Amino acid sequence: LSMCSKICYAIGGAPNQVAGSAASFFLQIYLLDIAHITPFHASLVLFIGKASGAVTDPVAGFFISKSRWTKIGRLMPWVLACTPFTIISYFLMWYLPPFVSGRVAWYLTFHCLFQALTTLFQVPYSALTMFLSTDQKDRDSATAYRMTMEVLGTLIGASLQGQIVASAHVSPHCTVNPSVNTTDSWHDTPSIPDPSDPLSHQAKVYMIAAGVIAGVYLLGIVVLFLGVKERDDPYALNSDRAIPFCKGLALTMKHGPYVKLTASFLLISTAVQLEQGNFVLFCTHAAGLRNHFQYLVVTILVSAVVSVPFWQKFLQRFGKKCAACGIS
Repeated sequence: LSMCSKICYAIGGAPNQVAGSAASFFLQIYLLDIAHITPFHASLVLFIGKASGAVTDPVAGFFISKSRWTKIGRLMPWVLACTPFTIISYFLMWYLPPFVSGRVAWYLTFHCLFQALTTLFQVPYSALTMFLSTDQKDRDSATAYRMTMEVLGTLIGASLQGQIVASAHVSPHCTVNPSVNTTDSWHDTPSIPDPSDPLSHQAKVYMIAAGVIAGVYLLGIVVLFLGVKERDDPYALNSDRAIPFCKGLALTMKHGPYVKLTASFLLISTAVQLEQGNFVLFCTHAAGLRNHFQYLVVTILVSAVVSVPFWQKFLQRFGKKCAACGIS
């Protein structure tokens, strides 16, 4: 497997991380400050959207495992087919509709679609690693390239989004003790213009950011399609006694170590996503740092990227389980 193929494969997965990072950090404050929906409805949009992505995961695995081989492979058609719809749903997720009463339904619909489609993209893309080469070292190397590019994608997504939309939240002066008078104070701050007009500056910059990241999606999928060739699996079992999908899933969920690992991953990823979702909101409305939040986000992500080699050496010396407990 050539280095060019590994790089192209890695680039193909970066757009999902770019878009996911931008949404994780900025979607909640967008729904509150720009779309003007209540905190309860904003949390509902975020929760149901994530739940739709979780439900789509095993469903995508089921249908992909049933699909047949084509001229471009078995997994690549799924990746190509869902990308245009992912781009459209992502763009509309950041669009401010002219009506007010139906905005909650609008954002709920397109956030659910986006989460489901990104899952539908990620499942075949991740599985594609096994069909790049029959050499285990090649597959491990391709995975390392992919993980590196995904970390960089997370950094790029938050940086791009933060720099573009910063002007939508910047105050003309720093406030030390912002007044809090009602439960609706998240959009009554006098220093920020009311962005209820879809043509307002605040709405426009979010649309520009969405367009830029949609372009990253398009570039990533073109590079993936042109630079990666899916190979048929020579080790596939040709047996009439294949385990049905649902039975295989049930057997997997009965394996104790796997269930414990999955549960710990669920809790850790939930904590990280809660922190991502609330950090920009906290900096803007609680810490009085609305002029600087984009730099704080970049600082956090850069420190995460820089620390990766250290944690790699740490787990090699002390073991994976010990490293996980130590990091916590």
